[in-house]
Amino acid sequence: MPNFLKSGGPPSVVTRHYPCYNNSMFYEVVPEGKVGRLTYSFDDSLLAGQIVMVSLGKRVVPGVVIKKVVQPNFKTKSIVKVLYSTPLPKRLLSAAEFIRDYYMAEEGEAMSLILPRGIEKKRRKPEQTFGNSLSETGPGKTFHSGPRPAGPSPRAAGANSRAAALRNAPSSKCYCHPSPIKFPDIPLNAAQKNALQGLQEAPGTTKLLFGVTGSGKTNIYLQLALNALKRQKSTILLVPEIALTGQLVRVFAEVFGDKVVVIHSRQTEAERHQIFNSLLEAAEPKIVIGPRSALFAPVKELGLIIVDEEHEGTYYQENAPRYSAVRVASAMAKAAGCDCVLGSATPTVADYYIAKQKGSLVSLTEKAKTAAVRPAIKILDFKDRSAFSKNRYFSNELLSTIKRNLEQKRQTLIFHNRRGSSPLTICENCGEELMCPNCFLPLTLHADAYDLECHTCGFRMVVPKGCPKCGHPDLIHKGFGTKLLESELTRLFPGARVKRFDADNKKGEGMEALYDEVREGEVDILVGTQGLAKGLDLPRLATVGVVAADTGLSLPDFAAEERVFQLLTQVIGRVGRGHLDTAEVFIQTYRPEHPVLSFAVKEDYLGFVDYTLHQRKRGGFPPYKYVVRFSISLKTEALALRKVREAVLKLAQDPRLTVSPPMPAFHERTSGGYTWEIVVRASSRVALMEACKGLDKNFRVFLDPPGLL
Repeated sequence: MPNFLKSGGPPSVVTRHYPCYNNSMFYEVVPEGKVGRLTYSFDDSLLAGQIVMVSLGKRVVPGVVIKKVVQPNFKTKSIVKVLYSTPLPKRLLSAAEFIRDYYMAEEGEAMSLILPRGIEKKRRKPEQTFGNSLSETGPGKTFHSGPRPAGPSPRAAGANSRAAALRNAPSSKCYCHPSPIKFPDIPLNAAQKNALQGLQEAPGTTKLLFGVTGSGKTNIYLQLALNALKRQKSTILLVPEIALTGQLVRVFAEVFGDKVVVIHSRQTEAERHQIFNSLLEAAEPKIVIGPRSALFAPVKELGLIIVDEEHEGTYYQENAPRYSAVRVASAMAKAAGCDCVLGSATPTVADYYIAKQKGSLVSLTEKAKTAAVRPAIKILDFKDRSAFSKNRYFSNELLSTIKRNLEQKRQTLIFHNRRGSSPLTICENCGEELMCPNCFLPLTLHADAYDLECHTCGFRMVVPKGCPKCGHPDLIHKGFGTKLLESELTRLFPGARVKRFDADNKKGEGMEALYDEVREGEVDILVGTQGLAKGLDLPRLATVGVVAADTGLSLPDFAAEERVFQLLTQVIGRVGRGHLDTAEVFIQTYRPEHPVLSFAVKEDYLGFVDYTLHQRKRGGFPPYKYVVRFSISLKTEALALRKVREAVLKLAQDPRLTVSPPMPAFHERTSGGYTWEIVVRASSRVALMEACKGLDKNFRVFLDPPGLL
């Protein structure tokens, strides 16, 4: 065996080149890119999962060895060099195969999810461990647990008890370097203990934890991770957004110290590479926390996967290779022989239905804190202008409550799921609407920069002095977004500290960076989009105002109502968590009678599930049918429509399929041409997969199963 395979210790990157001899062996390798498995030769033994460099056309790219094969009857290229002596865990190879088969992607595309960019580059040895870097301290900085501020720990219910358990620990423990840790007991109430036992006894590897907001799911996550560590197993904890990593890492670092490793997209290429190296070579189990990319962390002995807020759409990757991190996590857990726990206060209806059918549903319906209060929720009809006599955006009652909160040093959260200042800019003279030249979608005004932006492709232009069509100087801006609400609140309450949190925040201005300041009351009024609805635990938050609750209800998507219900339930759950004696929610809407709003106000998830399942069964949607959307973009509308019609005629010949008529895509026209699509449903996923394989290669396929594996 060559020395580089015997060494075993860091550094694991090998740069020696190997010539090809007559006694070469042959291996199937998956190079990165839109390719499958290719056969290469090498003059020594390699293990499945080893990372190598191979020639692909005129390029040399990273690849992963899959298996040894017999000598083929064609000429092969030689592996250029071996990058790592330590192979990837087998579950990652299985995950790449799963993505290839399940989502009809190239296996090389799936490998790009596993291998960090720039893996072939030589890196300087880091001066410190990068695994504990937090986005709020800046990429590459190491997280230090300083003295805890007064008040409960973020998110985890029962945090006061946990703080008591940790009281004898040093108040400022540094996690830069490994040190022996004595893990404390995790405080669990009776309901949490029952839920934990239910998860341990539920059949299968994938279990669904349905826990209402404030029920203490985080404490259960902590206990599950602790149980895994005691078995010398690692844990991967997925969160839907970077903004939520900070507070969860604080909770986990408080208990597990330097066992916690953070992965997220804002880390530099070098940092991600160094984290990859350290995890691949790590001898001890770790707890990896991050968004969906953290699922592919190369920890050796995986004992648990947790997917927090499993219903969130951010777990689905839209660009190739398209995949759902929830589905891949379930498949990965099965391959690794470990549990995958999906947690949510509002699981997807399909997941809830199938988990209940399989017996893998565990419910946690009690608030963790006895002091938790049910918020007083009021629905305000936008059509009743007498209720909005003081301001067109905020009801009189909401404004009075904000004023009272300011006097009592309590916080208010204003939620509106549309960023910018105004979503429409129209010429008052000729009616011309200013559109994005690339996407042909309305441009959004951002009043702070006084420019127009496309939230789809990023196109930006200065607001013109007149109409581009007729030259008339009067352009009017209609609708409103979070930036306008922020400026309006600043005008109405000049002494208040108003802060907006949305995708327009610059680096260092987001919730992940300012969570401590917000939590300690240094912001009086929070304004933001859906990021504010997810998982935040703010002890000074007394009031939530939903400015336009019916936004999204009319979108042409069978899951539109489900997303609105989830957002409303999540944002309502930000208050009444036991920190304060009162909690209020104001829901402003043009459709106060809509059943989705009624279910959300009553916090009646089970009622919403029954309502939605009835609708889905009647319409033939998940979980009763599998659904695939075929989309094609071509230069002319006539050509796109012709291709779609041909596909409809071909698919309609299969009696197993229900095929929709051709329809323009939601974003029909772009600078690249016109996009048309069809939706196909079937009781069998096999039938849909066969339908996918028989279509024009220009069709893009958007496919996901109706629930858990």
